[in-house]
Amino acid sequence: MGLKRGMAHVRGFQAVPDVEIAYVCDVDQTRMAEGVNVANAGQSAKAKGATDFREILDDPSVDILSIAAPNFWHAPASILACQAGKHVYVEKPGSYDPQEAEWVVEAARKHDRKVQLGTQRRSYQSMIEGMAKLRDGLIGDVRFARTWYNNARGSIGKGKQTRPPAHIDYDLWQGPAPRRPYQDNLVHYNWHWVWHYGGGELINNGVHALDLARWGLGVDYPTKVTYLGGRYHFDDDQESPDTAVAQFDFGDKGATWDGSSCLRRKDENLAFCSFYGDGGTMAFDFSGYKVYDTEGTLVEEREGTPGDVPHFQNHCDAIRDGVALNQDIEEGQKSTQWCHLGNIAYRTQSVLEVDPKTGHIRNNPRARRLWGRSYSKEWKPKV
Repeated sequence: MGLKRGMAHVRGFQAVPDVEIAYVCDVDQTRMAEGVNVANAGQSAKAKGATDFREILDDPSVDILSIAAPNFWHAPASILACQAGKHVYVEKPGSYDPQEAEWVVEAARKHDRKVQLGTQRRSYQSMIEGMAKLRDGLIGDVRFARTWYNNARGSIGKGKQTRPPAHIDYDLWQGPAPRRPYQDNLVHYNWHWVWHYGGGELINNGVHALDLARWGLGVDYPTKVTYLGGRYHFDDDQESPDTAVAQFDFGDKGATWDGSSCLRRKDENLAFCSFYGDGGTMAFDFSGYKVYDTEGTLVEEREGTPGDVPHFQNHCDAIRDGVALNQDIEEGQKSTQWCHLGNIAYRTQSVLEVDPKTGHIRNNPRARRLWGRSYSKEWKPKV
């Protein structure tokens, strides 16, 4: 479901033995036709095209719905799939807001479905090995994690309200989101940067790095969260910041996410996620890690192999053989909640006080109003 990032899902699942793609689904007829061709080139069975994913849920032969549609579809589609008896692979972040993060976990538990979140580094063998060493005390007590993201995104411009293209079912594209007129610079990607549809770079890419931070620190929810920055590089329709720092405090340790979406800052060459302990530093890049002593001397290095297939393999093994999911939706949504809380802090320009047991916001009515959203009538999730 969703055939931009979803084409990687097609190829990833086809690389797992004894898996066939039964359907490819997109509201864009051009994408759907291309998706059918790609899926059928990789297997003998013929995949079907669908515009509405509910057609897939009605097919009893389907085991998994793999979701790569926009963020605002993640939880509603996952919940409906669980209710239909399907297992779910869902891209990060897996939810649009904190309320959906709780609902999607509830649905997975209620219907006993295997729901894997697409933070695929949880299935990299190099990451698993490195995190085990970190947690076993390789650099002593870990006090802090710093995560980093850089890119060179351009301006999204200032869009115009127009009629949707004939090949896109725009009503179905919006789905759960309250209706807005079609804007020609948002579909298919730039919706990420508008609060009505997306969660900015923190939820788009920050979740990958912060999931590593949470994994290594061994924590669930913070006690305080803030996120400061702005849209500094361009005067356009983007509402989320292009340059910002999120901070998370846990009382005895902390973490940050530092994002620079429009300037790569190549001279800084920072690690994706670095952990600072009493005995040194452990720096994880996109697939491997390096270990430094307290003098900054490199003492250990492990190259890793990036790729999605191990995560898809793990999902199928969990369904077939009962092995544990490497990123069960409940664990995955804890990391996603960090990003939701950061965005709420940014939008309310506040330092959030958070219950570390539940992740819920304390004593901030304005912030709590962003905990959930309104929905188009047909699509409000019901767990």
